[in-house]
Amino acid sequence: MKARIVTIGDEILIGQIIDTNSAWLAAQLNALGVRVHSIYSISDTQEAIHKALDESLDQVDLVLMTGGLGPTKDDITKAALADWFESDWKIDEVVLARVKHHFASRGIPMPAVNLDQAKVPSVCEILTNEHGSAPGMWFKKGSTVFISMPGVPYEMKAIFADYAVPKIVERMSLSKIVHKTIMTQGIGESSLMEIITPWEESLKEFDLKLAYLPSYGLVRLRISGYETTNAAIDQIMQQKVDELLPLISDFVYGFDDEKLEQVVGRILASCDQTIATAESCTGGYLAHMITSVSGSSAYYKGSALTYANDAKVNVLGVAGNTIDKLGAVSEEVAIQMADGARKLLQTDFAVSTTGVAGPNGGTDEKPVGTVWIGIASPSRTYALKFMMGNHRERNIRRTALQALQLVRKEVMRENKLSLEDVLLRNNN
Repeated sequence: MKARIVTIGDEILIGQIIDTNSAWLAAQLNALGVRVHSIYSISDTQEAIHKALDESLDQVDLVLMTGGLGPTKDDITKAALADWFESDWKIDEVVLARVKHHFASRGIPMPAVNLDQAKVPSVCEILTNEHGSAPGMWFKKGSTVFISMPGVPYEMKAIFADYAVPKIVERMSLSKIVHKTIMTQGIGESSLMEIITPWEESLKEFDLKLAYLPSYGLVRLRISGYETTNAAIDQIMQQKVDELLPLISDFVYGFDDEKLEQVVGRILASCDQTIATAESCTGGYLAHMITSVSGSSAYYKGSALTYANDAKVNVLGVAGNTIDKLGAVSEEVAIQMADGARKLLQTDFAVSTTGVAGPNGGTDEKPVGTVWIGIASPSRTYALKFMMGNHRERNIRRTALQALQLVRKEVMRENKLSLEDVLLRNNN
């Protein structure tokens, strides 16, 4: 079953407001088992509305329209729908009573123009608006159902959830859609594709689709499938995930949009261990990520934000001659920062960041984006070098994510945990 979402309003097209309705509706349709074929934003004109209707008729099964149902002259959706469906008008007494009650309950005189809210095309079924004066409307033409709803988000959401969804479930043929998202860090989408291409090809046999969803420092792999009469899609999905994990085990940290800082915290808490941070180039961002997780006080002791070189020396005990000889952005300084933080805050683990975030400060030897991350654990201390790029904000986030990934791996190594031990697998 295919659907199209159409948002109506010049305010969207000129960037005055952000279209959040489409994203919400797409998520709701996906949960119902409806494939979203396309999303349109169109202007407040009868020509644009009619064109969208013409292009949708018998091409998709369901069209969800939002916007243009208010009482003012620029709200023309209802009139455009009546014209396209060649419908006359009727006064819906239930809607009229709701409009009157809407204003009376607030002690506000009702403008005469609002009486027109009860005037609806006679060929539509009313979808009650519990939170406003403009009702939703359900139309059917050919093989396509058209649902028109107000653009006000909380009104639209209530109409769709409470009145449209039951009708869709009752009257339309739905299939189950299942998604599984594998979260990875430390590898780009092109490199991932090189590793998993044979596995990806095997998805075709089960009509599964794979999407690469990159963001700064992360790549999500989303597998999508549709329930068939031959086998349970959940079982097939789990089988393919199990085949994938060994191929990219160095980079996988979780499922279904779980945050890396949550994963690290969960593992530390389960091992009853603690961590501290020593930050330079990330400027406290790493500490912010860790402490954004509720309950992080159980495993996070604190941070030393040693941005200046003398702070590295005076707070963390980094040797001044090491900085003089090798510079603050070096393997030795990252190691000494991590060791210093672990000793200072008396934790099981510590992680340090030092680098050239940019856009200034780079040299031929250490260009912008050069970062060293140090890890101190009960059995060893080491540092790794990374080249993060030339964009300051991205470098900071990428560095913090890479630091968390190294912490995750080190905690697992120290505690002899496998990937299977730490993944939450019940998020289907």
